[in-house]
Amino acid sequence: MSAYIAEEWTDEEADVLRRYFTNLDQPVFALVNLPEVVKGALFARYSRSAKSLRRLFLDEFLGDLDIEGDQSIDATIGLKHAETLYHRIFFEYGDDSVAQLGGVHLACEQASNLLTKVLEWGRLMSYLEQSTRYISYGSRLGGRYRYYRDPEILNSTYGTRYVGDMDRIFDIYSDLISPMQEFVRESFPKHPDDSDFVYRQAVKAKAFDALRGLLPASSLSNVGIYGTGQAYEALLLRMRAHPLPESRFYADLMLTELRKVIPSFLERVDLEDRGVVWSEYIENTREDTKDVVHSLLQEGTPIDPSPVVKLVDFDPDGESKMLASMMYQHSNLPEEQLQRRVAGMNTEDKLAIVRAYVGDRTNRRHKPGRALERPFYRFDVLVDYGAFRDLQRHRMLTMEWQPLSPTHGYTRPPLIEAAGMTAAFDEVMERSALLYDLLLDDFPDQASYAVSLAYKIRFNMNINARSAMHLIELRTTPQGHPSYREVGQEMYRLIKEEAGHHLVSEMMKFVDLTDETDLERLASERRAEEKRQTSP
Repeated sequence: MSAYIAEEWTDEEADVLRRYFTNLDQPVFALVNLPEVVKGALFARYSRSAKSLRRLFLDEFLGDLDIEGDQSIDATIGLKHAETLYHRIFFEYGDDSVAQLGGVHLACEQASNLLTKVLEWGRLMSYLEQSTRYISYGSRLGGRYRYYRDPEILNSTYGTRYVGDMDRIFDIYSDLISPMQEFVRESFPKHPDDSDFVYRQAVKAKAFDALRGLLPASSLSNVGIYGTGQAYEALLLRMRAHPLPESRFYADLMLTELRKVIPSFLERVDLEDRGVVWSEYIENTREDTKDVVHSLLQEGTPIDPSPVVKLVDFDPDGESKMLASMMYQHSNLPEEQLQRRVAGMNTEDKLAIVRAYVGDRTNRRHKPGRALERPFYRFDVLVDYGAFRDLQRHRMLTMEWQPLSPTHGYTRPPLIEAAGMTAAFDEVMERSALLYDLLLDDFPDQASYAVSLAYKIRFNMNINARSAMHLIELRTTPQGHPSYREVGQEMYRLIKEEAGHHLVSEMMKFVDLTDETDLERLASERRAEEKRQTSP
């Protein structure tokens, strides 16, 4: 597959690294023999650093650890002992619950932005992905720009064109970084109370946010994953059935590394009568459904115009059912009887139940109980792929998305126009669309690598009121990216006005409906600096 740009280690560095990482020369590796808090902190730092995880460990974490007792460990050779008990219980008896009790921190490096969405599909795992807001993609790895080079494309007649167009896109992105930062500094002067570091970080974030739409979906990212053996098995079964060759390649790498840490939990993945037939089932049902849908939908059917967010379904009685659910655990009555009582209540009584149940929320992290999971909403969303990447990370909902293509046009940030960079931005969009069209017939699954993040993608979200509260309050904060802030604000408006769920909307007291035109990350960077100054 695409050549991995491996790092070089000194003998001393390698001696330390092999104690804690399952290999030193592959893009996928597990973390072992480290305290859980260190692994978590590593992943947290990972998302905002251009460094690989192993380099980050050496540069920023090693000095604070006592490693003397780990001198005899060599994690690169995997487990030495047999997992007899787990093998008997899990594999022979099929007790899947056992596989929920062993977890692994795994790093997947130099993965395309298409692959990151495959990796982050599961609900029951935790992920941290390298951020386009804090990382400049003008830097290179091994002298090459950071984009995925699909071997099948490179070995075809389109290989030279693919590399040439990608390099040109990254050239334009790189050329615009400095002038965009200068324009941001001119437009948003430094406040006397802000340190140079805080101001510089906020300027960079705004500039990178404005320019991220230029980056193609082939752009490389690092992803940190934490999950149980059961969750990894489900992920690998999907990845082995996925049409993207990169996904199947990384599935093999992941299986190799995970078997060094939790081998018994993953024995079924590549057995013919177990994991292989499961993956074949996933692949066959996907392809058969696609064939039927394509046969029923005429090619070239005009696409109806649609807003950024449309509420396509909700339960008109959702709030009444929610109130009955709030009362349920404090009563001995059947739910239907409680719903009849709610139907006879006046507005004041309903509000009294809601306000008691929600309480005094002094922080958006104060989340009311599960009664809010009774109402549901289904949204159809059309927004740039960059915003989709952020919204897709929310777990407690059902989300499905359509293939990434230039079909729906793109979003050009106002800051691009204000900075006089429209021509360069549009040049990238045109080059991206032409390359996609060129690849589509021969490489339908890989053509999306060519599509820039500013192009729009359509996806839907089926979400309950409790999850909607978390998503909307988080994604409308002033430090958020303008694209997904617009989505969150519109979801709130539709719940309140179109669904008419005023009780639900009242509970969302931390929704920010302002139009943010300042340095979005400035307040966040100020708070971070205050914490650094007050921490021991």
